[in-house]
Amino acid sequence: MWSLIPGADSTPLETSTPHGFATATASPTLSGVRPPARIAGIFVNQTLDEVAEAAEREGLTIVQLHGDEGPTFCAEVARRTGSRIAKAFRVRSPADITAARAFRVDFHLFDAYVRGHPGGTGTTFDWDLVARRKGGVPAILAGGLTPDNVGDAVAVANPWGVDVSSGVESAPGIKDHNLIVSFLAAADRAGVIQREERVRRRALKRVRRAVAGRTRS
Repeated sequence: MWSLIPGADSTPLETSTPHGFATATASPTLSGVRPPARIAGIFVNQTLDEVAEAAEREGLTIVQLHGDEGPTFCAEVARRTGSRIAKAFRVRSPADITAARAFRVDFHLFDAYVRGHPGGTGTTFDWDLVARRKGGVPAILAGGLTPDNVGDAVAVANPWGVDVSSGVESAPGIKDHNLIVSFLAAADRAGVIQREERVRRRALKRVRRAVAGRTRS
């Protein structure tokens, strides 16, 4: 699984079971990797001690929690590790988006709900649900993203970042360099378009305020 972090290289996440849902362990792909690269570890219902030990051992800068961890647990992980926290939510309805507000973490990661699977299923969900969310926590979009659809996903959901796993694999668990490059390029193009659109909207708002001010005077 790879998380695309604005302003940084894509971050390798340790994979010791399908799509990385296990305690992080040492990996040759992480050998010598240090900031400014951001290293994330994915955990599903591990104990606080297990998460803290792995974060210290691997030098994790981001802890991604994909299980039933509650707000208090997430806060304690942040305190114990000093890492930034990404809490994952499996989305079926607007209620799942709303429930994320209780988690005051660094990132909200929205993935598709598939019964019995904490993530990594290659399944998409309604990106509009993320687009309509309220709250200031940066959103990371996950779930079935590929080089072919990540541009549309970014255009619809306008997330802070995107997360990909099976969408850049040539076979289960085998990452494909060409697919990764294509995915990065598509995500980057979409991000540039979104930034340009935000700049255009801000400029339009300033013009409207200026016109309204002159009208009142």
